[in-house]
Amino acid sequence: MADIPAQLVKKLREMTDAGMMDCKKALVETQGDIDKAVEYLREKGLSKAAKKADRIAAEGIVNVEVSSNFDKASIIEINSETDFVAKNDTFRDLVAQTSKIVHDHAISSTESLNAMSIDGVKFEEYLQQKIAKIGENIVVRRIVTIQTQGTGIINGYVHSNGRVGVLIAMKYEKDSSKNACVELAKNICMHAAAMKPQVLSYTELDDTFIQKEKIAIIAELQKENEELKRLGKPLHHIPEYVSRNELTDSILKEKEQQLRENLKAQGKPEAIWDKIIPGQMERFVADSTVLDQRMTLLGQFYVMDDKKTIAQVLQAKSKELDDNIEIVDYIRFELGEGIEKKVEDFAAEVAAQMQ
Repeated sequence: MADIPAQLVKKLREMTDAGMMDCKKALVETQGDIDKAVEYLREKGLSKAAKKADRIAAEGIVNVEVSSNFDKASIIEINSETDFVAKNDTFRDLVAQTSKIVHDHAISSTESLNAMSIDGVKFEEYLQQKIAKIGENIVVRRIVTIQTQGTGIINGYVHSNGRVGVLIAMKYEKDSSKNACVELAKNICMHAAAMKPQVLSYTELDDTFIQKEKIAIIAELQKENEELKRLGKPLHHIPEYVSRNELTDSILKEKEQQLRENLKAQGKPEAIWDKIIPGQMERFVADSTVLDQRMTLLGQFYVMDDKKTIAQVLQAKSKELDDNIEIVDYIRFELGEGIEKKVEDFAAEVAAQMQ
């Protein structure tokens, strides 16, 4: 084996939760390239994903502001260095003041925020004053404000711990649908806060990404099947497809024809085929959209009715209201996502100071 530093193996293990020897083998196979090693482990079904909780270190607050008539909403993330400061009254006042100015002026960038005035001074100077008072670095990391276009509403939700916030914008055609959409949007925001969809729809996933993820998903399911088989439990279905993007009209038509032939071979009366096939097609689509169920809001099964996807919930609500209900915008902030954790080695720090 190539000489792979123990610290690199440890880092890969922390990122992937894979076994120590699997991590070392992955690094050997990829000549020490940790990004390629992560992909290697995923393709072998040895790593589901990076352990995000270990990688996200930023503290602070995610906050949401929604207008009283639900035509505008803002979401903001402000980071502090420690959780202690995030609970400080001065910091929370900063978040409240900043959220108000962002919402009132429909701001969607930190550059625009810095140009605004608050308490008679430029926001940038106001922030520096707060940093000096609190004694810890504070960063306004990201901001989004969205407004309705035509008939529609925007609602939001921020989890009680202030670590996750969501905005959802809905469009409808009838004014009578507004209140129902306000309530539904809030409930779907709560779903998204818990279930972590990355994008709104499968249309936002490109083919290269889908094919890459398919390899990892299949390897993961096959690996899990080894354990399920050992335990004598039902095995996972290994999908041929993982996203609605892959299910072309010709593939769906071919599957439907196959189901008809199966029913014929089973001797089922032709008169009842049309009652059986829709359910079987629905099952086929569900089995063939594993990636969508993990990553897209519309493709996930709704936590308040796990027999329907969010897309199907919208269809049902449209039918109930005799309207056309759509989600047109989806934004989710999770505190610190994408920020790498700085792991402190206390012994090494002390040793360095002694030199």
